[in-house]
Amino acid sequence: MKIIWLGHSGFRIEIEEAVLLVDPWLDGNPMFPADRRAEALDGATHVLLTHGHGDHSGSALAISRQKNIPLVGSFDMISFWEADAGITGIGFNKGGTVHLGGAKVTMVNATHSSSIQGAQGPIYAGGEAGFMIAGEGHTIYLSGDTDIMADMGWMAEYHQPDIGILSAGGHYTMDMARAAFAARKYFNFSTVIPCHYRTFPILAQDATELRAGLPPNVRVIEPEVLEPIEI
Repeated sequence: MKIIWLGHSGFRIEIEEAVLLVDPWLDGNPMFPADRRAEALDGATHVLLTHGHGDHSGSALAISRQKNIPLVGSFDMISFWEADAGITGIGFNKGGTVHLGGAKVTMVNATHSSSIQGAQGPIYAGGEAGFMIAGEGHTIYLSGDTDIMADMGWMAEYHQPDIGILSAGGHYTMDMARAAFAARKYFNFSTVIPCHYRTFPILAQDATELRAGLPPNVRVIEPEVLEPIEI
């Protein structure tokens, strides 16, 4: 398995026979090198979206059309784009599981908001979500944009993820200390990867607080853009 950061909350996850582009905001992302776009998209099989905000979905339609691959996410958002933009989609909802190239992806709760920008203002884009992504003997909890939730307790017990990709930049999501609290209280991760940070000055610029708040046996990996993390 390879987990490759695309900057902000975007990831390329190579798992089983799937190459999942999760929240791949490339256009206008100050963390992403535009001249490496082809490398990031090479072999992609699906675009997986946690919610509609532009810093997550802003490049999704263009990538779906360019690569002729489906968008996967909230039924409401995907149905809107299927009708309005003519893309192929796989819409599902919380508690639902889809099988993508041998990987098992279950949508789970998050607490945030979700909209896409329309001509007359924001358009409802279904509920915000996270994902449990299972394959190759591992389960990744990809939190999406969220704060701490009591739901994390049953989610951890039921899915037993060993890898956490956690929003941790603060202001719009959990900050590093809150992400550490959530990981420590609810989960039994062997590896934690922070995201939704470093992109803008308002967000956390490093994971010092996250690392300090977790037991020493938990490996905290601060990702670098387009550098594979092999699990």
